[in-house]
Amino acid sequence: MRAALRKLFSRKTIGKDAVSGLVLGVEAVPDGLAAGLLAGINPLAGLYAYLFGMVGAAFFTSSTFMVVQATGAMALIVSDADLESRADPDRALYTLAIMTGIVMILAGLFGGGRLVRFVPTAVMAGFVTAVGVNIILGQLSNLTGYPAEGGNRLAKLVDQLLHIPEWSIASVTVGLLVIGLIHLFRLAPIGSVGLVVAVVLGSGLAVLLNIWLGTPVLLLDDIVDVPSGLPAPVLPNIDDVVFLIIPAFSLAFVGLVQGAAVSAGLPTPTGRPPNTSRDFIGQGAGSIVSGVFQGMPVGGSMSGSSLVVASGAKTRLVFVVAGGVMALVILFASDLVNYVAMPALAGLLIVIGIGAIKPSRILSVIKSGPLPTTVMAVTFGLTLVMPLQFAVLVGVGMGIILFVGQQSNRVRVRQVHVRDAGRIRETDPPARIPAGEIVILQPYGSLFFASAPVFENQLPAVDRDSKGAVVIIRLRGTDQIGLSLIEVLRRYARELRDAGAWLKLVISEKRVFDQVQTSGLAEELGPGNVYRSSEWVGETVRRAYADAREEQRG
Repeated sequence: MRAALRKLFSRKTIGKDAVSGLVLGVEAVPDGLAAGLLAGINPLAGLYAYLFGMVGAAFFTSSTFMVVQATGAMALIVSDADLESRADPDRALYTLAIMTGIVMILAGLFGGGRLVRFVPTAVMAGFVTAVGVNIILGQLSNLTGYPAEGGNRLAKLVDQLLHIPEWSIASVTVGLLVIGLIHLFRLAPIGSVGLVVAVVLGSGLAVLLNIWLGTPVLLLDDIVDVPSGLPAPVLPNIDDVVFLIIPAFSLAFVGLVQGAAVSAGLPTPTGRPPNTSRDFIGQGAGSIVSGVFQGMPVGGSMSGSSLVVASGAKTRLVFVVAGGVMALVILFASDLVNYVAMPALAGLLIVIGIGAIKPSRILSVIKSGPLPTTVMAVTFGLTLVMPLQFAVLVGVGMGIILFVGQQSNRVRVRQVHVRDAGRIRETDPPARIPAGEIVILQPYGSLFFASAPVFENQLPAVDRDSKGAVVIIRLRGTDQIGLSLIEVLRRYARELRDAGAWLKLVISEKRVFDQVQTSGLAEELGPGNVYRSSEWVGETVRRAYADAREEQRG
């Protein structure tokens, strides 16, 4: 413990950690408020999530520089979770954050990091792109000052366009100024601090317009009282648990997938790859701490993590410093936070939404084929028109279907030719089993229930001219087969038997060998027709081939 503390407060690193923490803490204040605004909740819940979620996760993640904050995708799911229908929407939000954290921790404890790789790129490309579009559409009311109406964000967009004369010129001016300043400051050496400067300047303009022109530009103080103290801990509301189960799982899934992408792209001091499952636990801890201290759900943030690395952080002390900076702002500068303009935050979020749309990612999916493109397009469309917690689950289901479909279509059957000199070669199998021939077939790919029809269609046909033939199917490298594959082999064996031919199996794995025995297939094939491979490659298939020749002669 003492050694860890000495490393954390080393003179060689403490200066860089302090500077990086200051940058992260200052930048997180407008970002946190914007996240709360995007979620359609009290913006302070986003600010508290940035503070307590980040600090709560800091010492639990495997990735040293992973910043755990409220992300855009997670904020949109919160926005669609219909928390306003609950008796106490604020308590429902805190309960949702705690439930999300519990799901994340359970996923980490049960090794859920291994499951992330099964999420297809096409699904995530469609989802992330739609999230970017949703972020932009969701902030048009705050940008224009016109409260659009509609059942979803597309409907509200139409309503916005039909009421352009009712837009507030002052609000639009403030929002566009912030958007322009953010892009301008990206070219300047101030880097990410430019986000803070842009929001401050935009908010200052809003205050001046309100004073000089009497133009009502909405400020944070107009919608919420900003306290000059840190929030007290709260307990979850048990009555909301059932209602929040689906949003909690959706939030956990999105947070974990994003977190896995973040940790994979971050350097580690040791050079070893991060432990994704442990990162899940860290994100879960951050979300629970966030909920207890009146914040929204959190997950791994690519932008925050990139900022920490770019600003030269060396240890996890950066998160303590950043949390301290945010706490000081809340304690001593809450009066200034009151003057943050809502169009300024909307402009910041629109820039974030535009950044989430990656044309290169979309093009790479399109180039990969029509099926992934279709999956991406469907995921994109569903994410735009339906609540995100359900769109996420549909995307997961599509990912599973896509994975199963791809795996089932990768099965390929080859014919193996055994030569007297001991050499073995492979060719395409014949269309039909010729009479009196010994045909050795080797399937490649994943043999499971969905691939059974593909495997059966690739087997050579059996007819009256197949009399006296022997087919040897070599199941090498196949670690399990289901009942569907066993039924395929049983039907093929019967077709061969009816034609006066027979089937032999050469099996390398004990588990498959036992399945063939217990299913009754071995008994149906007859004694001596099921072989267990030895450790010598090709030895058993040669023995089966030799036995088949002897049986044909006899």
